[in-house]
Amino acid sequence: MAPRVLVSDALSETAVQIFRDRGIDVTFDPTLGKDKERLAQVIGDYDGLAVRSATKVTEKLLANAPNLKVVGRAGIGVDNVDIPAASKRGVIVMNTPFGNSITTAEHAIALMMALARQIPEANASTHAGKWEKSRFMGMELTGKTLGLIGCGNIGSIVAERALGLRMKVIAYDPFLGEERAVKLGVHKVELDELIARADVITLHVPLTDKTRNILSADALARTKKGVRIVNCARGGLIDEAALAEGLRSGHVAGAALDVFAVEPATDSPLFGMPNVVCTPHLGASTTEAQENVALQVAEQMADYLLTGAVSNALNMPSVTAEEAAVMGPWLKLAAHLGEFIGQMTDEPITALNILYDGTVAGMNLEALNCAAIAGVMRAANPDVNMVSAPVIARERGIALSTTRQEKTGVFDGYIKVTVVTEDRERSLAGTVFSDHKPRFIQIKGITIDAEVGAHMLYTTNDDVPGVIGTLGMTLGRNGVNIANFTLGRSAQGRDAIALLYLDETPAQPVLDELRATGLFRQIRPLVFDVG
Repeated sequence: MAPRVLVSDALSETAVQIFRDRGIDVTFDPTLGKDKERLAQVIGDYDGLAVRSATKVTEKLLANAPNLKVVGRAGIGVDNVDIPAASKRGVIVMNTPFGNSITTAEHAIALMMALARQIPEANASTHAGKWEKSRFMGMELTGKTLGLIGCGNIGSIVAERALGLRMKVIAYDPFLGEERAVKLGVHKVELDELIARADVITLHVPLTDKTRNILSADALARTKKGVRIVNCARGGLIDEAALAEGLRSGHVAGAALDVFAVEPATDSPLFGMPNVVCTPHLGASTTEAQENVALQVAEQMADYLLTGAVSNALNMPSVTAEEAAVMGPWLKLAAHLGEFIGQMTDEPITALNILYDGTVAGMNLEALNCAAIAGVMRAANPDVNMVSAPVIARERGIALSTTRQEKTGVFDGYIKVTVVTEDRERSLAGTVFSDHKPRFIQIKGITIDAEVGAHMLYTTNDDVPGVIGTLGMTLGRNGVNIANFTLGRSAQGRDAIALLYLDETPAQPVLDELRATGLFRQIRPLVFDVG
């Protein structure tokens, strides 16, 4: 019996035809996604669901879909899909991470040029029968400095276009290596330098805890007087109230926003302000981009339903069914090792070295490599998956080396991940015990045995009395429960580490209280995807 796919949002007819041409029974009902009740009634009949953003794939909907095997999102954003719920039910969630890149980059360039020449206001004035030629004095972009906050897939395209406009391009991106920067023709700088130097700042980073309000009131105050700011990435990257104040004071000359902290944006302190250009999240809205992502998701879903091949999956490694049964715990371990090191590394990564020892050395190392790389990259970009991570790593000049070796120690197998930056190397090793649960077994050459939890706290200190008591008393006094507490040291009186598995991430005041004791060289909260 042919697989059945439901297309519940507006995909192109060409994409729908791909399903038909490959022998899949497809139902095209582009309005169904907005009717939650009717969708829940019919979803049980389908193996695949192709959506854009209108259809909400919730836990409740998934409960009505016993036959569903794959959800395909035409586009990169999957905010409308409950991925943990899908994972629990064995439903693969796919997206198309690169289909919108050129379109979004072009929109950023278009907004920058519209802002520089005040085109929207001049257009409105002229349509109103006014001829205010002297009112609209623009800025020439040639020779100006463009500051990119984020120089990944979209940011690098913006850089290329800006260089074609004869702009000088500087970029802040912790994952941008020097070699990649030279190849792009951009000058890599720290954020403070970018803020101080740029005539135009454009943002191309995901919204994470590290990037939220990256252009805060303080950062905006330190920008060059007359700066212009463009955001086609994510709402929440800019403090909108502070930006409005900067515009009112004249320190910020203009802003162009395609995204807002709250969407749909029906009210904003920026609305109605002079020299502010606003568009309703149009970054991916071109005929070509919408066609590209629709065709891509149709091909990916058809491949999986007909052959079992997995592409651009957010919750599933690219491995065969036979491999998945054996490799599942090791894939989780590789991802956790990457997540740990990624959260510990703030400087640009130049190389990633992965050692596979014993039984794991005979497995599908390509998939394991992808899991580790995705873990490392996810600290800066939560949208990264096992397919897109290696591409992004290559774009950023990160060299990958893999070593296999026969069993060398007490463990049947283990994985060791080493990250290399311009200033240091940082390594971490782990294994999988007979209970199929990943464990961390070595940090900085120090032997430990630590279970992986969703919320963890990592500390380094001199091996002196009082550290355990301070950690326990401080966390306990602040209501933070410790599920597991692991210690290790290089030698008596030398370097020591602690890795705590907690019920929740400690609040910043708790971390500050620990730092104020003077006992710790480093205190770092860590978060792991243990779903």
